[in-house]
Amino acid sequence: MDGLLVVDKPTGPTSHDVVARVRRALGESRVGHTGTLDPAASGVLPLVLGRATRLAQFFSQNDKVYEATITLGVSTDTCDALGQPIGTPYEGAFPSMDSVDRALDAFRGSFSQQPPAFSAKKVDGRRSYKNAREARKALTLPGPLAPSERSESRGPAPVTVTAHSIDVLNVEGPNVTVRVHCSAGFYVRSLAHDLGGLLGTGGHLSALRRTRSGQSDLARAIALGDLERDASLASRVVVPLSEMLPELPSLVLTPEGVRRAMHGQDLGPRDALRSSGEYAPLMRLLDAGGDLLAIAESGRSPGLLHPFVVLK
Repeated sequence: MDGLLVVDKPTGPTSHDVVARVRRALGESRVGHTGTLDPAASGVLPLVLGRATRLAQFFSQNDKVYEATITLGVSTDTCDALGQPIGTPYEGAFPSMDSVDRALDAFRGSFSQQPPAFSAKKVDGRRSYKNAREARKALTLPGPLAPSERSESRGPAPVTVTAHSIDVLNVEGPNVTVRVHCSAGFYVRSLAHDLGGLLGTGGHLSALRRTRSGQSDLARAIALGDLERDASLASRVVVPLSEMLPELPSLVLTPEGVRRAMHGQDLGPRDALRSSGEYAPLMRLLDAGGDLLAIAESGRSPGLLHPFVVLK
């Protein structure tokens, strides 16, 4: 089976766990995800199947939409409900919806965000969460620490992210529910932590559901449990290769163009039957039947296209 399968991930398993379970359910070894979703989060997890695994790179930078619950009053070292509390718990009155909305103005648009220490970001070639776990363990050791036991944990560097919109859906006591439309690389956990700091209450992410990733949303997603009970459901919902990456212009090739594309050879005007628009930096290459064969980029010579991802 080749194509894009949108899974509604439950809370609990990692994204890698979901990939393994889908491999077993479908009997397909070539399954990959297009960007991880935290174990405590649920929702849209697009998976690529079969030959489509070669297209995973084109999905990693897609915008995302989340619905999140931020609990004010206490911060944690992981910025979510799975972490250990840090600092002094807040005991005052919680802010109103208007106050929360005004505070969120600091995070609307593009800004520099500090990723959580407990994240998969790399620091000096090592996953940040490994350093953070060692630092946490060192703090729990009894007595003074020997030099070999001290952990100088340095978190990941801040990165520029964009929140296209942050809408406050509800505020009830310490719980703030928001909808976030953001760029790839945006950490809603960091938003929760930073919002709590700005409001002076502390805060952490207590629930997260991804409702959209790129053009994949919950409306076309299949629950993981349903797929495991009936693998035949996948064939009804999988997005075929011919319909993947519709945002890229397409070029329908002649039979000779198809042959050249499948061998990774540059293509010229005579290799094309028709195009859906002007040539672009990236283009889908199709055969006469509409099947996706490859993704091409501009060749070294003007007017040429080079197939750099071939779906063999």
